[in-house]
Amino acid sequence: MIKVVAVVGPTAVGKTALAIKLAQVLNGEIISGDSMQVYRHLDIGTAKATAAEQAQAPHHLIDIQDVDQQFTVAQFVAAAQPLIQAIHERGHLPIVAGGTGFYLQALFDGLKLGADAPGDPQIREHLRQIAVEQGPQILWQQLAAQDPVAASKIPPTNIRRTVRALEVIQVTGQLFSHQQNAGPQYDEYYIGLNTARPLLYERINQRVDNMVQAGLLDEVRWLAKRGGATLPAASGIGYRELLPVLDQPEKLAAAIDQIKQDSRHYAKRQLTWFRHQTTANWYDLVQHPEVDAQILQDVSAWLTEKN
Repeated sequence: MIKVVAVVGPTAVGKTALAIKLAQVLNGEIISGDSMQVYRHLDIGTAKATAAEQAQAPHHLIDIQDVDQQFTVAQFVAAAQPLIQAIHERGHLPIVAGGTGFYLQALFDGLKLGADAPGDPQIREHLRQIAVEQGPQILWQQLAAQDPVAASKIPPTNIRRTVRALEVIQVTGQLFSHQQNAGPQYDEYYIGLNTARPLLYERINQRVDNMVQAGLLDEVRWLAKRGGATLPAASGIGYRELLPVLDQPEKLAAAIDQIKQDSRHYAKRQLTWFRHQTTANWYDLVQHPEVDAQILQDVSAWLTEKN
């Protein structure tokens, strides 16, 4: 199997810098596993690697979609698989940096994502209408009652995936979670980055303040002119909180506080998922930056192992 390194963990713990260093030392190429960094023009709110950072090592799956285009986990897998193959054939090391747990699980474990299951546009539209009229939580509760396993892997706010799971259940009569997976696709090595919870939350809060100072509001205004909340890209943290209050300056401070809270909650969910769903090797580069030497040593040793 092709060996792939995955650098995971919450925001603001040094994933970008570590991925670049690994790529430089180990002759690697970086594949972004982030569902928001695919969007052109959304640089600040997505914490995208800067042009200077991207110049230090080859980067892939950044700036490949317009903000009015969906980017699904199935699209991510379809794009990442040939990239990994091509990077491997060049004699380089594929390094997946960041990303949600479900994206990486789908890539590494060959999850069957429902794309091949039959669908019904009328059922799909009916379910979407329920979400609009009654809220996404109602749909998710339906899924939790019918297929708890599938519901446990889908956030209650993710209307698209909830609708798809219910659609497959109604059309096929089979649970969405019973779709057969292809099995392990790669020999992956998870590097998990984390730090003490109070310090992590402090860094997340500071990162949000830095984003605002760097022009996040201008980025949100740009997004608003192109459709705002109706756009697929508008669901990302930092955008969804600010879009409704752009014309209400008195509410901006509260919206920024909400971004910080949502970012902290997301970080907590990320950590919980990676701890329970992977055998990640955990390191703290924030409090112990010297541990990067140990990471390089550990990855180098793994690269010499036979599959």
